[in-house]
Amino acid sequence: MKRKLEQLNLLDDFLFGSILSYPEIGEEFCRKILKILLNVDMDRLHIVPQKVYYGSDTDRHGARLDVYIEEEKGTGTIYDVEPDKNDERELKLALPRRVRFYHSKIDGRSLKAGDDYSKLKQVIVLMIMSYDPFGRDRVLYTIRSKCEEDPDMDYDDGAATCFFYTKGKKGELSEEARELLRYMEDSSEDNAQSERLKEIHSMVETVRQDEEVALEYMKVYEREQMIERRGEKIGERRGEIKGEIKVVRNMSKSMTPDQISEAAGLEPEYIQKILMHIRNNPEESDAGIAARILAGD
Repeated sequence: MKRKLEQLNLLDDFLFGSILSYPEIGEEFCRKILKILLNVDMDRLHIVPQKVYYGSDTDRHGARLDVYIEEEKGTGTIYDVEPDKNDERELKLALPRRVRFYHSKIDGRSLKAGDDYSKLKQVIVLMIMSYDPFGRDRVLYTIRSKCEEDPDMDYDDGAATCFFYTKGKKGELSEEARELLRYMEDSSEDNAQSERLKEIHSMVETVRQDEEVALEYMKVYEREQMIERRGEKIGERRGEIKGEIKVVRNMSKSMTPDQISEAAGLEPEYIQKILMHIRNNPEESDAGIAARILAGD
């Protein structure tokens, strides 16, 4: 069921992305988030919103970054901030590789053709998660490259990933940072206790009450519903094809294609296509062959 805009939290892609792209709020919001979580002071920064369509696009297909924040002065570090509530087992197992993909996308954009590798910027990916990504109950998992044979050896490739678990108990993190993580999962006034969090909550409320944002949210919801309905139709058709393949497979043991066509009420050309797939893919399941036919193979 669709939630109202005012019911969304900062871990929801739409609200998070809307705040980052909101005029006069996005930059200050980023400064406060990075100051609280990483104790980083940023003067000027450049926000590059990456995700044009929020919500139903999945991490399985060409994942796009939610946003990355590029420091315009100092080290020129790039921060990629990714809220994540999807705790499906398959996606959790693929999480390290997904983050590796994020790093590669940013590196590819930050190094121009002909540039020396020394100009590759430091990249820090921040994953803010409502579930424990590694099952150790840590509030923060910081991942960097290291030498297995000599872990104390310095090896700085400029890449780091910080996994923040909103309910994690173990590990050292400031109380305000823990409060921010709780607030991101439940963005209510009651969870905004510190002065900075109250300022963040004021920004959140400004965006929640904006009529243009509400209109965009409605459009996004309608697009999601359309995609969902389209997916349901595809699923129904796949089920029908799977059933037809089973019938043809069984009948082909004692009947000719023409006899199958007449008995099953299916077109002869379609029968031949199914039989061809069965011959060419003897180990393939009926569901697999159905997917091939649906894809136009």
